[in-house]
Amino acid sequence: MNRQFIHLLKLAPVSLFLVTLVFLLLLPTLNLLFSWNSVDTDIWQHFVKTILSELVINTTLLLLGVGIGTFLLGVSLAWLVVMIEFPGRKLFSWLLLLPFAMPAYVLAFVVLGAFDYGGAFQQFTQVLGLPYMDIREGVLGPALILTLVFYPYVYLLARTAFANQSITMIESARSLGYSSWGVFWKVSLPLARPAIVAGISLALMETLADFGTVALFNYNTLTLAIYSAWEDFRSLATAAQLATILMLIALLTFSVEKLSRGRRGYVQTSRLDTPPFNPSKRYKILAFGFVLLVLLAVLLLPTMQLSVWAYSVITEEWDERYWQWFGNTLLLSVIAVLITIVVALLLNSLEFSRRLPKPLMSLMGVARMGYALPGVVLAMGILGAMAWLNQWLSTQWFIGGLFGLLLAYSVRFLAVAYGPIQSRFQTIKPSIIEAARGLGAGPKRLVWEIYLPLLKAGLMTAAVLVFLDVSKELPATYILRPFGWDTLAIRIFELSAEALYERAAVPSLLLLFMGVVGLLILRRLNLFK
Repeated sequence: MNRQFIHLLKLAPVSLFLVTLVFLLLLPTLNLLFSWNSVDTDIWQHFVKTILSELVINTTLLLLGVGIGTFLLGVSLAWLVVMIEFPGRKLFSWLLLLPFAMPAYVLAFVVLGAFDYGGAFQQFTQVLGLPYMDIREGVLGPALILTLVFYPYVYLLARTAFANQSITMIESARSLGYSSWGVFWKVSLPLARPAIVAGISLALMETLADFGTVALFNYNTLTLAIYSAWEDFRSLATAAQLATILMLIALLTFSVEKLSRGRRGYVQTSRLDTPPFNPSKRYKILAFGFVLLVLLAVLLLPTMQLSVWAYSVITEEWDERYWQWFGNTLLLSVIAVLITIVVALLLNSLEFSRRLPKPLMSLMGVARMGYALPGVVLAMGILGAMAWLNQWLSTQWFIGGLFGLLLAYSVRFLAVAYGPIQSRFQTIKPSIIEAARGLGAGPKRLVWEIYLPLLKAGLMTAAVLVFLDVSKELPATYILRPFGWDTLAIRIFELSAEALYERAAVPSLLLLFMGVVGLLILRRLNLFK
């Protein structure tokens, strides 16, 4: 009994820490749910009678379009670079991950600038006598943009799943007379299904979180309606209530991925070092051309267009404000990295110790669900929570400061930091820790001489991933940023929303450069090969 009592006393600070942490992480969600206590019937009647059905249909169509698009593009590219031998395959395998660095709203305004009336594409069609094509009409434009930017989620997981499949199974299928298409359809695709579903779920959650692309295309979705209720109708409660609908869709997507995966893990049993299929020269050229076309569409041509635009206005556009915007982006990203890394490291260390009761372990799982919430949903929840705290504590400290914005980053990107650190913890053998303790190592020496060196790659990977996500984050930053804290993402959106595409190219190239550098660091760490 005494030992149990002492053990409970030791767990008391841990329990308090976890409960406080989970409360902070769930604060936006709780505020959204409590927002239904007060309903503005006039505004809701307006939404219901005018655009609510359109918002739901548009959001559903966008999800379907991006889901189908990322599946077709991500799976086909993964299959080609793993299973088919063609020129440049190894280089393309890495280059196809670079769209991670391209923010969706940047590609959106590049496409709009090239395809809108007066753009290069429309001028070319007029020379040919073809009619004007409005790319802002319907779901095709935003769905295509989001597919090109988010396909790497499916591509990366599908590529890993295909590469880890047994060559024996593939050869057995070929000996039974299956062609490469038959092997794909009957063997590889069913085995990779959990990974593909996980990738599509991530792409769909990012689609729900998108604000800049749908705003630039004037495509009405629930995300834009949330912002409109807050900005145009000055009703934070209605915006929060609309956000709960979007939150439920996001959580449903998250749950589908979890149910699809079940208890299955992704254990590497083998690896395909060489592609099992060596097609004819004709098909090799087709594979090379298809992959090159994707890279041209999503990265090379947009970067060239951005460079041309930036070169034409750099002398007029660049001034000392850019150092402030770059500094704000850098500072917010670094602070968010430090917060999420520390919290993720503490949670992983508690889980690694395996001394926590099941209720506390469940709380840790809840704390990592924020990635399923779109940025605009978090922003609405945090705005309401901060307003309540200001009123309760009779202060103005919470709204207008960085606290709410950093809380949004922490809630949304904790899971991003948690995964790489967890994967490194799983490589630490308990025998190493026991041996160090047997040699007299105390807690401090264990941390500095054992844990941190072994976790170094995971910590750096988590830091780079969170940094990239925070630097590109638009909706939460746009809504929660303090006065005067504009970032490169905000500058890009404001200029592109006014169709000032040449000027928007300057901050876009800066943000794209930061993303590419981050991905090069990840490759250096052998995460993205």
